[in-house]
Amino acid sequence: MALLDITDLKTCFPSPDGLVKAVDTVDLHIDKGERLGLIGETGCGKTVLGLSIVRLLQATTRIDGRILYNNIDILKASDGKMRQLRGREIAMILQNPTTSLNPVLKIGDQIAEAISLHQGYMRKEAWSKAVEMLEAVKIPDSAERAHQYPHELSGGMRERVMIAMGLACNPNFIIADEPTKGLDARTKAQIIDLIHETTSKKALLIITHDLGVAGTICDRIAVMYAGELLEEASSDLILNDPLHPYTRGFINSLPSRGLVPIPGTSPSLIDPPQGCRFHNRCPQAAKICSKKHPTLMEIEKGHKVRCLLYN
Repeated sequence: MALLDITDLKTCFPSPDGLVKAVDTVDLHIDKGERLGLIGETGCGKTVLGLSIVRLLQATTRIDGRILYNNIDILKASDGKMRQLRGREIAMILQNPTTSLNPVLKIGDQIAEAISLHQGYMRKEAWSKAVEMLEAVKIPDSAERAHQYPHELSGGMRERVMIAMGLACNPNFIIADEPTKGLDARTKAQIIDLIHETTSKKALLIITHDLGVAGTICDRIAVMYAGELLEEASSDLILNDPLHPYTRGFINSLPSRGLVPIPGTSPSLIDPPQGCRFHNRCPQAAKICSKKHPTLMEIEKGHKVRCLLYN
């Protein structure tokens, strides 16, 4: 049974140059206890999709479609209902803890505030729980660290604080946005292990441009490009038998696969090209690819692809 069911989601932003179609007609589901990786190049709409789920976008944003979480219609829920869901049911671990954490508040206070808000703990109880969460994410000397400010911690430690804050209210569904971005290889490996361990019984959406991270943690991977999903399958199929030319190119651009870049640049999200949005970068493009827009089709059970090679 799907814990999260997204249907025909469109998220657009007004701009001086026109309407930015950041998420364009996306269908996606995540089952209870499942881990889904959402991968793609910077600017493809991954983070906007995550923020759409928790409704943390600016007031001028246009969101259409349907997002059902545990049979609750997110887009029709009141602001009060959304405040109850955020943190308590759905937690979002935001990218870049340097800007996400309040620089003038101790980290213990920031975690305790979330606990008090969503669980009704008194300050002393919330502080004790905050220290417990810091211990849970393996921050040494947690009681002392709780009294420190974000600038006194390393990048890896700040990321652990963000994870502790996200898990503090024991949510059922966690959205982790680029949790390993900017970390060195050793720290990244530690954070991957930590996420794997601390979310083992929870549903997880991990948003990343790092296919290695998604492949290590996730059961399934969805590939996003220019606001659309291009491919969706098990992690094993995406890593070892991808169907879409973009997915193949994305994998080949990894250092471990030869570091071969995809030529060209992503198209405008204000005025995307007709036909397949990847056609002008695709080594297998045919004439029809510039005219006909492919649909996301299930080629075999659990493996979907948006490509005229298979449509």
